[in-house]
Amino acid sequence: MPASSERIEDLYAQYHHRLRKYLQTKVDCQTAEDLVQTTFVKALENIQCFHGHASPFTWLWRIANNTLKNEYRSKSRKREEYVDLDRYESRFVSCEFANNVEIRVDVALAVRQLNEIDREILMLHYDIGCTLKEISEIVGFKLSTTKNRLYRALVKLRIELADQEEVPNRMSLIENFLFKEHGSHVSAKQVREDLIGELGNSVERIAARLRHQPTHKLTIEIFPDLKTFHLAVGEPNAPDWFMGVIEGSTIKIVSPLCPGPAHTYKSVLQSTVHLFTNLMVKDVNPAAPKWLFQGLGGYEAGLMTEDYVRNSIRTTVVQNTVPTFAELNDDTWDFETKKGFQFAYTLAKFILQTYGEDGFNRFIRQPDDFQSAFGMSETGFHSCWTQFLQENYA
Repeated sequence: MPASSERIEDLYAQYHHRLRKYLQTKVDCQTAEDLVQTTFVKALENIQCFHGHASPFTWLWRIANNTLKNEYRSKSRKREEYVDLDRYESRFVSCEFANNVEIRVDVALAVRQLNEIDREILMLHYDIGCTLKEISEIVGFKLSTTKNRLYRALVKLRIELADQEEVPNRMSLIENFLFKEHGSHVSAKQVREDLIGELGNSVERIAARLRHQPTHKLTIEIFPDLKTFHLAVGEPNAPDWFMGVIEGSTIKIVSPLCPGPAHTYKSVLQSTVHLFTNLMVKDVNPAAPKWLFQGLGGYEAGLMTEDYVRNSIRTTVVQNTVPTFAELNDDTWDFETKKGFQFAYTLAKFILQTYGEDGFNRFIRQPDDFQSAFGMSETGFHSCWTQFLQENYA
């Protein structure tokens, strides 16, 4: 193996994680990983240009940063746009950072008071783990200047935080979202703000209910119209009600500005809460059954009224032909036809009312163990749910 290849392998092992973590503050997880790979390919091609005048990480960071700029230019030419929440005068800041400066508040509100360079210094030091020497090389300041700016930034943060009255015990999840838009529209900023508003009223509650924090930075990818969305997710013949899907840590939706005949602006916003809930349940346990994550999604989003659910399923309940759990795990379009969303909603409501969040969380994590979660067999649980339906939805 050539010496240059061995050298790059050493650099990859040492700096891959830090570079990816830096890029994940700018773009979604998959794009960040792709950019890291491209960075190391470019580094291999130009290893002879590295003479040790800067640290290895600084050299790689510059390549990564230039690669990121090229990505932004490419997305711009394709009429795609990444929009991070720092464009709303905010920034994603890790919980590790909050721990280091001995605060337990949402530091994003205070960080916005700092200038861009000081925010970058804080992020590189506390989020990415750069040394002060590396940071000074990246921002182009003397080491002593970098130290002073970091110190002054921390002092200013503490002053800002001392003025805040509320002290939540964890970061606001809404700071953990990244927006990616296909196409452009004069109202795109308003759409983002409305999505943030809708999610901001729900995400902390859902995370608390599930006793879980997202394991990745989350992306909301917005498509300009229903046809474009269906083609992008590989479902060109999908029904009109299909306006969103989750793929990994990405929520893909149609723009509420052009939602198609089955949705409204408001229902797309609410459906995004539904999809976020689905994502969180699957983040807890990818093996969670469909009726469980769809049911909680419908329950949290508030898209369906009780009267709507009752009118949809009354005949089936009266005829005592309530679907089995296997039937509600249907991953085809028939799920909607057989009123799967409505029945799943009633299941989530039944579990939460009867067994509480403890029972719900036990079952999410062990969905095959009805006995541990509910104290009865699957058959017994289905019978109790059927009785609940007859008492409330017949």
